[in-house]
Amino acid sequence: MVGEDHAPVSARHVNVDSQDTALFIAVRSPQGPRMIFSAMRLYGRVKPAETVWYIDDSEIVLSLKKTDDDVKWPSLEEAWASLTEGVSQLLKGTSVYVVGGSTDINWAVAKELAAGLEYVPLQTQQLIQDYINKSPVELAAEEGDKSVTETESAILDSLSSHVRCVVSTLGGSPGVGAQLGNWRSLHAGFTVWINQTTATDEETAEQEAARAKQDGSKAYAQADVVVALGGWDENSARPAAEGALRALKAFLEGDKELPGKKSMYVRLGCRGDWPDIMPPGWNPLSGKEEAKSTAYY
Repeated sequence: MVGEDHAPVSARHVNVDSQDTALFIAVRSPQGPRMIFSAMRLYGRVKPAETVWYIDDSEIVLSLKKTDDDVKWPSLEEAWASLTEGVSQLLKGTSVYVVGGSTDINWAVAKELAAGLEYVPLQTQQLIQDYINKSPVELAAEEGDKSVTETESAILDSLSSHVRCVVSTLGGSPGVGAQLGNWRSLHAGFTVWINQTTATDEETAEQEAARAKQDGSKAYAQADVVVALGGWDENSARPAAEGALRALKAFLEGDKELPGKKSMYVRLGCRGDWPDIMPPGWNPLSGKEEAKSTAYY
């Protein structure tokens, strides 16, 4: 192997810096070190101590050891294309629901996710309009917020058995996502909370969301994953969607049985017993199991 100045390059000229989630390769030359490869974010975690490399006639050959051999890497680096492909495989067709305080932001993120995952984008705001020929605002003015909640809940019930959809929900009250006891149908898929925060750094935003999930102070804290938004403009949808994909990837890799569990929850009728799914005879009203002759497969 030779460098740019045609001088021979040996192992002593090469520096391979393998980290848990990053990889850097530099070559030393009389002009100083030159970075020839840089991956700030690998698709998954590796074992740095087990990184093996050598130089053949024309290139540096590298072997990385993944910490989880069962996780398929669409590519070496974690980027939009690899995330959409990898998360789509992990979801196994399970739908995604986007919740949060802004209807418009939820929809913008949902459209980006749907395009990347090759899912169908759906918006409950538009579905309400199609269903009753009134917008949620008009319905609230005529019949009150409760009617909006009930209508969106009915639509989400009807969508619960759908697969390969990204569903954008109404933002804030009276949307179903903002109601603590109204998540029965949302649990049919994986939920993403778009959390608009005033935190000035990522760590504080994560702590804020973690506290909300721990104390149950917000209905949105029931979501499977959280994306913190410090601000919003017309270019924010893709980064927010990419953050959602990263969060979903980590969540699904943590328990690869979750899509199957979601499927079981739907088949049993989305009774509100997520994540502790009760036996088929369980009555959500009484909290007791009742004998039934129905067979579940």
